[in-house]
Amino acid sequence: MTDDAVRIDGNTLRLPGGVRVRFMRTLRLPETGTHELPPGLGEFPVRRVEDHADTVPAAWRARGGVMLPVYLREAMWLSFAGSTEPAALQVGVGKVCAVSGRPWSSLLAQDPQNYVVLPRQPWLDGINSGKGTVRQFVAVPLGLGATVEGQVSGEEVWGGLQLQSFRLNDAELAKWREWERRRTVSTRSVKSESAFGAAPPAPGAAMAAAPASAARARSAPATGLGVGGSMRQEVYADERSRGAWAREPAGRVFVHLVTPPEWRRITGEAPPPSPVDRAAYTRAGLPWFEYYDDAAQDVAPTDALGSVRPVGEWLGDDHEPWQEPAPHQVKQLGDVPGEPVEDGDW
Repeated sequence: MTDDAVRIDGNTLRLPGGVRVRFMRTLRLPETGTHELPPGLGEFPVRRVEDHADTVPAAWRARGGVMLPVYLREAMWLSFAGSTEPAALQVGVGKVCAVSGRPWSSLLAQDPQNYVVLPRQPWLDGINSGKGTVRQFVAVPLGLGATVEGQVSGEEVWGGLQLQSFRLNDAELAKWREWERRRTVSTRSVKSESAFGAAPPAPGAAMAAAPASAARARSAPATGLGVGGSMRQEVYADERSRGAWAREPAGRVFVHLVTPPEWRRITGEAPPPSPVDRAAYTRAGLPWFEYYDDAAQDVAPTDALGSVRPVGEWLGDDHEPWQEPAPHQVKQLGDVPGEPVEDGDW
């Protein structure tokens, strides 16, 4: 039986079509220069909005979805490890496409491409800035103009993240499954992976839950995503034709970003500890990462996303000291439980 609901499995979002998304805490990069991939420092806890209907803002109840806590100027990346069958995943930041820079759409497009292809794309750390780089996702309040949404659309209305998945159409999916079956039979001595290779796992530890709060609902500070430093990461172009994908999305979800004080008030849970000091991390000799797929083509940059300015121009200089990782610290990587998440009006 096919599950057509969006669900939470621990802190993993499961979208129809075998899509898995985890929201990873990470080190924030300097806003100058281009850097290696920062590490995962544990998962953000994820909770259903409807489980806290009495304490979330009314607008959140109307949009449904899930929520997670982020600190001001904290960075995150999205892990797609564990995604199984091929899927096209749209990622919106304040309903601006993080790949194309175009307004959010319920349709897939390839010119410019407005989605990432799973499971080939193992993760996404920020908006597509092209030429093998992305600009890091960084949390900022709405109202300053610092978000990607504010800079691209001229308004800050939505905030948060939006995810929407598409399956292959029936004929293409049947062909892919048959190809997988034959490949698996011919390589029985090797652990089966996906058609393009399984995404490497990211480190992380789940956060413990605590009893919910009985506080009354009220408005909450709205948070969106701006951009920080640049890193070496490709957004892979789709090698399939647009006709290979289903016309209608299989599932979608709105991800609300909550300040730590509001997280405690809404859920009764302690938020994660403050972000890790990045210089201390580097001094400890812990790893950074580099990932490269020489068989894939990078999605070209767009003018809309290429002109987005970093959050430091609104919030001031970053005075936290930066220490470059040593070469030996950069690691080369390889080439339905839970209740359904309620969707809403957005």
